[in-house]
Formats: sequence, C-alpha cells, structure tokens
Amino acid sequence: MSDDHKGEAARGLSPAIWRPVADTLAAILTLVPLAWALNVPRMLDISYYPQQILGVILGLAMAVAYLTLPARRDRARERVPWYDVAGSLASLISVGYVVLHYQGLVNLIFASPPGAYIPGVISILLLLEALRRATGWALVIIIAVFLLYALFGNLVPGTLQGRAQDWRVLSGYMALDSNGILGIPMSVAGSIVVAFILFGRLLSITGGANFFTDAALLLMGRFRGGAMKIAVVASGLFGSISGSAVANVVGTGVVTIPMIKRDGYPGHKAGAIEAVASTGGQLMPPVMGAAAFLMAEFLGMDYTAIVLAALAPAILYYVALFIQADLEAAKMGIARVPRDRIPPRGEVMGGLHFVLAFAVLIYALFSLHWQPQRAALAAAATVIVTSVLLGYRRERPGLRSLVGALPGTGHGVIEILLISGASGIVIGVLNVTGLSFNLTYMLVQIGAGSMIALLALSALVCIVLGMGLPTLGVYVLLASLVAPALIETGVEPIAAHLYVLYFGMMSMITPPIALAAFAAASIAGANAMATGFAAMRFGWVAYVIPVLFAFSPTLLMIGAPGEIVWALVTAVMGVWLVSAALAGFLATRLSPLMRGLFALFGAMALTPAGAFEGALITDLVGVTGGLVLIAASFVRARAALRRA
Repeated sequence: MSDDHKGEAARGLSPAIWRPVADTLAAILTLVPLAWALNVPRMLDISYYPQQILGVILGLAMAVAYLTLPARRDRARERVPWYDVAGSLASLISVGYVVLHYQGLVNLIFASPPGAYIPGVISILLLLEALRRATGWALVIIIAVFLLYALFGNLVPGTLQGRAQDWRVLSGYMALDSNGILGIPMSVAGSIVVAFILFGRLLSITGGANFFTDAALLLMGRFRGGAMKIAVVASGLFGSISGSAVANVVGTGVVTIPMIKRDGYPGHKAGAIEAVASTGGQLMPPVMGAAAFLMAEFLGMDYTAIVLAALAPAILYYVALFIQADLEAAKMGIARVPRDRIPPRGEVMGGLHFVLAFAVLIYALFSLHWQPQRAALAAAATVIVTSVLLGYRRERPGLRSLVGALPGTGHGVIEILLISGASGIVIGVLNVTGLSFNLTYMLVQIGAGSMIALLALSALVCIVLGMGLPTLGVYVLLASLVAPALIETGVEPIAAHLYVLYFGMMSMITPPIALAAFAAASIAGANAMATGFAAMRFGWVAYVIPVLFAFSPTLLMIGAPGEIVWALVTAVMGVWLVSAALAGFLATRLSPLMRGLFALFGAMALTPAGAFEGALITDLVGVTGGLVLIAASFVRARAALRRA
C-alpha cells in the first residue's frame, strides 16, 4: 500500500468506531421488521403508510452497506474513508426525509416538487452504488438500462417503443410510489425475508445447522457414495431456508466437497454435485430464495398454495440428484463413509428438538394460516427455547450469541434488501412506460402461436438474464418480463412463474457464467468449466420438469387426485430411467444401445398424461418398457456375479 493510500485510510473511521455503529444499525434493521410483523406500531397507536416502514428499512440497509462494503470488492474493509461515512449519512438523511414527509409528498409526485425529486435522485444513485458494492456490476447495469429506457423510450424503434418520462417525475415516482423502490419486492424482503433469515441465523448459532449435517451423515453415511448423498441432503435442507445459491455452496461446500473428494470422486464432480444441491435449495419450499413470498404477491395467491405447487417439482429435482449420486458411486465402486466419521446416534438424536421448530413453522403456516413472517418468528422462538433448555452435543447458546443474531441477521439481509429496492425500479419502469405490455406482445409474436417455440425462447432469455444475478433479482426480472408472455399463450399463471424461476436459477449452473458451479469449483480446486458442465448433467431434471408442468400442471398438484398421483409416479420412474442413462449404470454398466433405450423410455414416462392427446399411451409405453429394461439390467448383473 502506498504512503498516500495509508494516509487516506488513516483519516477514516477505525474499526473500533465503525463496527459498533454498523452492528447497532444492523440490529435496528432486524428489529424494525420484527416489530412490524408483530404489529407493534398498531399496538402503540402509531398510524403510518407501509412505505414509511419500508423506507426506514431501506435507509438502514444502505447506511450499513456503505459502512461495511468497500468501494472495491477485492479489498477487505479496515478503516471507513470519509466518502463512505458521507454515503452512509446521506442514505439515512435522503430516505429519512422521504419517510418523514411521505404523507405530504406522495400525492404530489406528478407535480414534481423539488422535495420529491431531489431526495429521489439522491436515493436512486446511493442505492445503485450500494448495490454495486454488494452484488457487482451486472444488476446495476440492467437497472441503468431500464432507467435510460424510461427517459428515452420514445427513441426505441419498433414494438418496444415506450413513453419517455420527465426525469423529475420519474425520480419522485421511484422514491415514493408503491410501484417503485418501496414496492412489492421491498415489502416482501423487509417483512418476510428478514424473519426467515433470523430463523436460519438462530439455527446456525444454536447448532441446528450442525445437527442437520450430522443427521445427513448418520442417515446416508452407511450407504455407498454416502458423502455425495450427505451433500444432497444437507445442502437441500440448508438451502431451503437460505437466500443465495452461492452462499449455500460456500456455507455447506467447505464441509461436503472435501468429504466427497476423500471418497475418490474427481474434483469437478464433487463441486458439481454440491452446486446442483445448493441451487436446488432455491427451488425447495418453504423460502425458495425469498421468491415464494414474492410469487404469492405477484399472483395474488395464498403462500401455502405456492408451497404446495412448488413441492413436487423440487422433490423430483432432488430424487434425480440422489439417484445419480447413488449410481455414480456404484459405477466407481465407492463404498460407504468410514465408521469413525459417522457421529454417534445418541448425540445426533439429542438434536431432534430442532425438528420441532420446523413442525411449528409448518403448523403455523398450514393449520393456523398465519402470515409467513409470524410463522417464522414462532419457529425462531422455538429454536431459542429448545436450544437453551436442551442444547446440542452438550453445548447451549449463551445470551451474547443469541443477541448477536440481531446484527448478524441485519448484515445478512443487506444484499437481499438492496436487490429488492433496485427490483422496484424495474417494476416501476415497466408500469410507467408500457414496456411490460410491449415485451409480452413481442415474445408472443416471436413465438408465433407455438407453445414450444415460446417456451424455448423464454428458457433462453431466462438463462441469459439470470446470469450473474442473485435469486430474488432473477425472479423479479423474469416474472415481470417473461412470465406475462407465457400466461398470454395459455400457460397456468403459477406454472409460468415457476417456469421462469427454474430457468433463471439454472443460470447458476449453466456455463459460461455459472456462479454456483464456479464457487464450488474454487473450493474443490477443479476446472471451473468442467464443473459447470458436470453440474448441468447432474441438474438435467431442472431443464425438463418446467417444460412438462407448463404443458400439464398436474406436476404442480393442479387437477384430479388420480391424475396427480399418476403424474408423480410416472415422473419418478422417468427420472430414474433417464438418470441411469446419463450415469451409464444401473445394476451393471449399460451399453450405448441400452443407455439410449433407457433415455427414450424415461422421456416417455416423464411426459404427463395431460400434456397432449395420446400422452397417456406414451406414459404406459414408457413405464412398461422401463420396467423391462430395469429387470434385464438386474438379470445381467446376477448372471455376471454367478460367472465370477
């Protein structure tokens, strides 16, 4: 470091000053949504607009971001320079002004008074810079393109031509309107997501995360390829309540990837299985990377309906991954995990009280019909009580560590809150310019009435737009741009939204920008592109299942009970057959001809009976042919054993 740079750093705030300030703001950032979820303002007879609460949350998030995130992402934060202190204060002041004067300003947006557009401009610029620090340039560039379109959309030729907006009206609209920065994404993140992140944080602090890893070891370690199966189970459980595929890879991969490599798997396959398992956590209820809550708002549906619809495809995703882990282990002759690495049953059983928290969560959501944030708080309270009373592996959390969950949660939700605020800009531009209608019309025209063409085009758009973006940003962008076109051509609304979520998330394991796969490759010490392509093979079902439920929503639990059961049974059979074809192994190694037949009959069994006229026949042929092939494989294996 140069002397000039050292001098500049020395003039900034030392860690002894800025860290306590940042932790305090982060703790308040956690407490405000919790108080909102528990209706504390109403109890105190305080009247407010929801956007005022959201403004407080966003202002705190931006302030903490400037204190904790350096301008250059490749540098560790030591001292906070004066310009970041200024950014933190400006965030609190600009958003605070909007919050305090919201009631008087909200009705004057289109009159564009300076009191509306000046704080609006400042807030937008500060938000985008904080977002760049948190997530990089990709999302910031996308938001900037949308803002430029809002200002100069009249210059765009053809179908996508929009209405140009006055910059003063636009900035005030973004800062104040419920369709702007303080809109639906921010509402979901600022109320529901914070509660679930706190729940996950408490699980980590109290030993719950260790319990689930230990439980996976105990359940799967005694079977062949146990390490890969442990990664699938542990990453699926942890990922279902985390908000980021990459964070999930880093959080569980540091344990599971070395374990898989010790079993003899190549590094790129060890990284790939972890990347696919972690990405699937964003598709698995109850949280789905915060997308489930936002989906419920977009569709005007009950959250529990979203969870039920998303459950079967997510289970099929993990069934396929689990089967491939088993078959890979059999093909490579990999045995069980050594006994000394499997925790004692008695110690693991001592952590069963953590399961009670999930039981409380499910009961509150599905039986009591509580709001998700209240249900998450009830589960969090259960974790605190049971862990303090019972502990895990003879350890109980102390008061300091439990209180530390508040600032820890605040720091953990910064990225999601910034993404949510920025996502509101996208929705605002779509609303004021007419771009949403124009893009839907263009996609439908390109599809030319062909469902298959539109689905293929939409999948490509989703993967491209999703590259480099976090889960929530992926979903908001695609739900606004692509899902309406699918709905317009007859796809069930919930199927359309899950379709774009699945293909958006597949960007995490699809080269050339496969963030989850590349993060896993760095831990595994493997080639990044090889890991990405291996992840595509392990995660193949996520490229297929969305197409199937777009044609027939029986896989989303929509339809007659008999049809739903048949669709699920045949889908599992199809997943097994195609997975065997990809692995080249079932009871014994498969010849190229057998692999082709397994894939063919598997694809036929996977196709839901309601997908097209005559699909029931293809289902029956696929299941029957598949059973014959499975029987033939086991007969060959027995014959080989007798000869040996």
